[in-house]
Amino acid sequence: MARKLIQRYLPDPGTIKGNRHLRFLGSAIHDANLWHLNRRSAASAFFVGVFCAFIPIPFQMVVAAVLAVIFRCNLPLSVALVWITNPVTMPAIFYFTYKVGCHILDVPVSETSFELTVHGVGVELARIWKPLYLGSLITGVIGGLVGYLLIRLYWRWNVIHHWRQRHKRSACKKP
Repeated sequence: MARKLIQRYLPDPGTIKGNRHLRFLGSAIHDANLWHLNRRSAASAFFVGVFCAFIPIPFQMVVAAVLAVIFRCNLPLSVALVWITNPVTMPAIFYFTYKVGCHILDVPVSETSFELTVHGVGVELARIWKPLYLGSLITGVIGGLVGYLLIRLYWRWNVIHHWRQRHKRSACKKP
């Protein structure tokens, strides 16, 4: 079933509950709905996790955890999906979101090199932050919606498939 497939890759709830960075959530982190895995909670967790993965901010996992508590979706899945943007994929994803933002704002895409110093990075970031964040928000929402819909469809297909298999088995057993 879809639940078993997803649960196989999720971290242990005890590990997440004991995380020192999530203590600020207090007793809200012990809500049973945050740990329950069903079609709604998994699909919502995909939206939250993918959305947060596309936002170029520090502590994306904390933001995903807070949004999971607010929207009462599966917390481990939301936090785990933030790792879509990892040190290997981050440059390509954020360059793509920057290009999307430039296209929407109708500004030219800057492909100049810059100094790898605090001042050089600060100057470049001051120049590109608007298209970067606009593109990140738009791709985050679109990616989250696609993930939400795909999980809902996959879950439904899986349930129908198992129901048909069960129906076939029971039809074969009847004389």
